[in-house]
Amino acid sequence: MLLIQNARVMDPKTNTDKVADVLVEDGKIKEIGIVPVTDEMEIIDANGLILAPGFIDVHVHFRDPGQTRKEDLVTGSKAAAAGGFTTVICMANTIPKVDNVDTLTDILERAKELPIHVLQASAVTKSFNGRDLVDMEAMKEAGAVGFTDDGLPIMNAGVLKKAMEEAKRLNVPISLHEEDSSLVIKAGINKGKVSEELQFGGAPAVAEDTMVARDCMIALATGASVDIQHISSKNAVEMVRQAKAMGANVVAEATPHHFTLTEDAVKKYGAMCKMNPPVRTEDDRQAIIRGLQDGTIEIIATDHAPHTTEEKEAGIEKSPSGIIGLETALSLGITSLVKEGHLTMMKLLEKMTINPANLYHLDAGYIAVGKEADFVLFDENENYVVSDTFASKSCNTPFIGWELTGKVKYTICNGKVVYTDR
Repeated sequence: MLLIQNARVMDPKTNTDKVADVLVEDGKIKEIGIVPVTDEMEIIDANGLILAPGFIDVHVHFRDPGQTRKEDLVTGSKAAAAGGFTTVICMANTIPKVDNVDTLTDILERAKELPIHVLQASAVTKSFNGRDLVDMEAMKEAGAVGFTDDGLPIMNAGVLKKAMEEAKRLNVPISLHEEDSSLVIKAGINKGKVSEELQFGGAPAVAEDTMVARDCMIALATGASVDIQHISSKNAVEMVRQAKAMGANVVAEATPHHFTLTEDAVKKYGAMCKMNPPVRTEDDRQAIIRGLQDGTIEIIATDHAPHTTEEKEAGIEKSPSGIIGLETALSLGITSLVKEGHLTMMKLLEKMTINPANLYHLDAGYIAVGKEADFVLFDENENYVVSDTFASKSCNTPFIGWELTGKVKYTICNGKVVYTDR
């Protein structure tokens, strides 16, 4: 048995915020309250720590199969545990794509041996070709929890409508990468003052805005559950807000880098600040924060995208887009949102636990007697400097050297300690 003593238990689902002991037995929560100590108990003194549901990330890239030099299921799950995540959903842009039952089954079988819950999304279209739908029913039956061609937009509106109708029938979400490539001169950096200064070309916000507008209306027409991934534009935020008001079943996710950084960071961090969609202007960043405040943006997701050092050192022109994010997500949320007065701690936790669970219909993201013991213990006040050593295989992030607040101390999944900082 594991006894966690004197923790500040915070559960957004029930709005619980109290100091209590939590007793874990056989992987489940047995008791919450004042628990007498017995000899057979392993004890964690959680005085001064917050105990919250294990974080859930609906948007990660573990590069497995096909690009395991960057990340694999094992190292990705270790990075997730180090960040306080007990459940993650992997995107389908592996090599080969997760567009068939055999590839999906291989991933899910290997995931059974991992320390956290690693779930898998299926591609929407075969080989991400944007034309031919996968057998969505077969993929769901084989264990896919949702559908996405993340990394590429689905440009054919008719194909997307059919996909949404099938996702609605199957009662699973469909998640969308929103960039019209015909409007992008060069991806990875916002088209604006910095791209002009660097003579880079850039990806304008209108490339995102047009796709979000279209897809929100298709979502409204079909009733499908639609996730607008890694939202970055102020107009896109407003369109999601309006679509929700009209009755569309649309949610949006924001990454820590999009609510923390602007295009000015590209000049300082170069390729480490290159991602799709790009970080944009301060107006866009503030719009994302307002969206998080008013519930337009319901989910914080990392878009954890590992690349090798050699790839990122190729320079801003040649390097791939993307940064890692699992191990700094909580700290950036506390530093950029809670400490700045934009969100309460409870609201931050809501967007990292119960809201992502609800999107994917997971019986997770909350704390209750009888439930699996999946939770994180963290010190909301501990300051630390981000080092260049990560549990991830990769270290492509602009946040190395930043002083952040909020440190994960323990991650517990299925009642087992899968990460400790002590």
